[in-house]
Amino acid sequence: MAHLALKNVSKSFGGLLAVDSLDLELPAGKILSLIGPNGAGKTTVFNMITGVYPPTRGKIIYDGKTLNRLKSSRIVARGIARTFQNIRLFKSMTVLENVEVGMHCRTKSGAVRALLRTPFTLREERAIENKALEILEFFSLRRYSNEYASNLPYGDQRRLEIARAMAAEPRLLLLDEPAAGMNPSETAELMQLILKLRDTGITILLVEHDMKLVMGISEIVSVLDHGQKIAEGLPAEIQKNEKVIEAYLGSGRKKKK
Repeated sequence: MAHLALKNVSKSFGGLLAVDSLDLELPAGKILSLIGPNGAGKTTVFNMITGVYPPTRGKIIYDGKTLNRLKSSRIVARGIARTFQNIRLFKSMTVLENVEVGMHCRTKSGAVRALLRTPFTLREERAIENKALEILEFFSLRRYSNEYASNLPYGDQRRLEIARAMAAEPRLLLLDEPAAGMNPSETAELMQLILKLRDTGITILLVEHDMKLVMGISEIVSVLDHGQKIAEGLPAEIQKNEKVIEAYLGSGRKKKK
């Protein structure tokens, strides 16, 4: 059974069909990259999986259960987390605090316990801090624990956003253009980090324009153009696919947004 499956999924915005009858299967523990020209519908797919938009038609199934119309918070609780094209860190908070915020969906202390500072709350806060420090260590960011997120170099801010997503303890991680704005050295480090995450058992769905990164780490590559899947296969197969080459070189057609 696929870890994540989209079955005949479409999304319309008024008269615009952004995603058209998409079938997609992502096995557990694999890296699948979803690529395509700008406006192909890739981020719309992410937004449907994570509950930002409900699909107009079709089913999104995760571990055998349908995600359609679940709120984003419920989807995170089921084990799916994501990052965004634009960095969305809490820049006035420390690096450690940013990761701790990512754990909110796994905490059990309610408002009353938090206000009363009960022993349970204090134990949970210590556990959260220790777990956050472990995550920062994994991402080679622990030395920045008490720095404000805004003070980190750009590449480290990108990694911190992934670390915060991992704080929710996902089994499926969606990365939306994680290499955007990175230099070649930072991108190379990111490639190794994504592989390291995969090796822990995390399943990864990636949207990315950096083809060196995509072809270097993906086990499956799916290609969207005008909201439709036009190709899927191994990286080497995709690189030689005529439909993919045409989509990227352009054919004078108007692109979807």
